[in-house]
Amino acid sequence: MRIILALAFTLAISSAGHAANAKRGALLAAEQCGSCHAIGKSGTSRHLKAPPFRRIANQWPLDQLQEAFAEGIVTGHSGMPEFTFSPQEIDDILAHLATLKRR
Repeated sequence: MRIILALAFTLAISSAGHAANAKRGALLAAEQCGSCHAIGKSGTSRHLKAPPFRRIANQWPLDQLQEAFAEGIVTGHSGMPEFTFSPQEIDDILAHLATLKRR
């Protein structure tokens, strides 16, 4: 039984790629979003209409955000470019957003 569970776990991880990583997500957010959005637990966004990531994390369920990232974010504040992310990048950004949720 243990062998079957270990095999199933190994297959799940290998088919899903790398595990989500909040630190990679924070770096990606800083690189792709930080010029407009505050991406951490504090601070103000540089663009007046760009909500801080902590507000986004607490205002919307992460599964809805996952869908938005997967489809390509095409709406937002004025001047926001269209972004597309790989599945791994989406998982990493969501992991970072999860660290910003109020407990």
